[in-house]
Amino acid sequence: MFQRLREDINSVFDRDPAARNFLEVLTNYPGLHALLLHRCGHWLWKKNLKWLARTLSTFSRWLTGIEIHPGATIGRRFFIDHGMGVVIGETALVGNDVTLYQGVTLGGTSWNKGKRHPTLEDGVIVGAGAKILGPFTVGAGAKVGSNAVVTKEVPPGATVVGIPGKIVKRADPDIEEALDIDPARREAICQKFGFDAYGVSQDMPDPMARSMQAMLDHMHAVDERIERMCSTLRKLDANYRDGQLPALRDEDFADILDEHETGCPGLGRESQDSPPKTTAADTTTRNS
Repeated sequence: MFQRLREDINSVFDRDPAARNFLEVLTNYPGLHALLLHRCGHWLWKKNLKWLARTLSTFSRWLTGIEIHPGATIGRRFFIDHGMGVVIGETALVGNDVTLYQGVTLGGTSWNKGKRHPTLEDGVIVGAGAKILGPFTVGAGAKVGSNAVVTKEVPPGATVVGIPGKIVKRADPDIEEALDIDPARREAICQKFGFDAYGVSQDMPDPMARSMQAMLDHMHAVDERIERMCSTLRKLDANYRDGQLPALRDEDFADILDEHETGCPGLGRESQDSPPKTTAADTTTRNS
């Protein structure tokens, strides 16, 4: 028991640079207090002393602000930093070397009995305010960003952010299929539409920007395929007349680009440069 206690305290020193000495950690870290009380409550729960286990859990919540159901299974070197508002459900499974910050919820999405809460494998880090909801697995070494809401399985080593949670980094990145698209043409169409991927590079992926870029790439691929089909038709039939596609003109996108620059609809360069319209009432006023 004392060896496990020393291991828990050493894990605090490893992950919190503010920790100064053994006595301070033992007396002033609510995450450690909640963990020690949970171990006692979990032992009572397994002995079928469920009322005593729940009562101890309630006392722990009152003392530390951390609610851990006595039925939850928690591994070694578990660390809750700050701790206020952390909730861990009955069927949650937490591996070794897991770190949670304040406001984290390991909750369920079903009222049915059985496995309702998530499983966190070894080395998972969950940021402040994040919600992990449902009976799925968060893989070893994964990171969940602050205030993210995760409702789907997370692969090992991945980083998840946002609402709903989106994977922005993987331990083994997906290999993107190389598209046969002229980079100059891609850049030209992006400039025409005023789309610059929001200044996001491959090192800082943005899901919306990637979706927009994929749509533009698809447009390029379709355009090139149509051109090849028209070329083939001209070879088969000399009388085939190739209709021209409508050109993309700057004025067609002027309002959109001007709104992006000014931030106000209808106050773009074209609106500012054009002379004011003369109404019938203005004409009558000047003539009178």
